[in-house]
Amino acid sequence: MTRTHYVMASALVLTTVLLAGARVSAHHGTNISYDRSKQFTAKAVVTEFKYVNPHAQLFADVTDDKGAVVHWSLELLPNPAQLIRNGWTRKKSVEALAPGTKIVVTIAPSRAGGTTGLLLKVTDEKGEELLNGGPNAGTGA
Repeated sequence: MTRTHYVMASALVLTTVLLAGARVSAHHGTNISYDRSKQFTAKAVVTEFKYVNPHAQLFADVTDDKGAVVHWSLELLPNPAQLIRNGWTRKKSVEALAPGTKIVVTIAPSRAGGTTGLLLKVTDEKGEELLNGGPNAGTGA
């Protein structure tokens, strides 16, 4: 192998390793992006549910303590494959979380502020759990 080939191959390997590491660290920031110590529970109305990778998303209008409606964008910690293993299929999500459905959500808000959060738990109006945010949801563990 010539010196030029060696330098090019080394640069390619280094670039691949750095890019792969950046993708992994960017994706695995989910648990540190949200403040579970400030979690809260509120009544909400589903506006949309997206069954997408890497994490499903729930969009809901949450009524705050003053009666104002605030639109929240919520990320689920389990990915779609984990949801399916737990019996939560795309069909079930469309049926249970259709737009207009009244729910109660437990949210860990974003550390950056705003109306983005980690969805820890969803129950229906009767208090029956529809969806849990995954292992250790709400515990900080």
